[in-house]
Amino acid sequence: MDFTLSKYQRLLEACQATKHDIITMQVFFECQQPATNTIILRHDVDRRIKNALNMARLEARLGVKATYYFRVPYTFKPTLVEEIANLGHEVGFHYETLAKTKGDVKAAHALFNAELEQLRSIVDIKTICMHGSPLSPYDNRDLWQEYDFKALGIIGEPYLSIDYDKVAYVTDTGRSWGSDATNLRDRVTTSQALAPAMGTTEELINFVGTNQHSLIIQTHPERWAYSLPSLAVSYGHDFATNCAKRLIRLMRK
Repeated sequence: MDFTLSKYQRLLEACQATKHDIITMQVFFECQQPATNTIILRHDVDRRIKNALNMARLEARLGVKATYYFRVPYTFKPTLVEEIANLGHEVGFHYETLAKTKGDVKAAHALFNAELEQLRSIVDIKTICMHGSPLSPYDNRDLWQEYDFKALGIIGEPYLSIDYDKVAYVTDTGRSWGSDATNLRDRVTTSQALAPAMGTTEELINFVGTNQHSLIIQTHPERWAYSLPSLAVSYGHDFATNCAKRLIRLMRK
């Protein structure tokens, strides 16, 4: 079955079988964004932090390091966040303050600083990544049209700091690896698609074996089941969410 931890393990093993280095977002930015020979594992922890912990433990057993972006306060559980960091993974900030403040940029910046400090009270934070906030009309990235995140000691934001003409990007948004209809904001701007649209993780595994570019694999741990009950919950949530996103897309046209 797809979108299970066992399938994710197969994906990790396929990544390890390549000549690519598997690195975090922080290392990617610190290495000046190499265009080849890297795979970056990025996880947006929107809900169900237990899934993220199970995924982090699996990666650690395989000797793999990834980046986990946490929402404050929704998935910011200090003990679990600290455990994931202690496994060797990077922890980042999954911010959504412009949506929370309904477009008030000044208030959003103040809230961003406050929430960032909550995370930094537990772990060092060097990279951030916006939460798509699909129900909100506000794009959280727009905060950085008025402010500079580097002034806060942040070295990169995956949606704003990467040249996707040189780096391939895939996301499991919509419970596939290429569904535009259910992907409202987890997308990147590029003049050329370096990765094809793929429906299953098995297709992604095959692609990983032939890919010649640096590759960012973005997942949502809540989607990756560790038991039959969690698989049922994940599938049901994705079905309802995808229906809602299609409706939102129609309403925004």
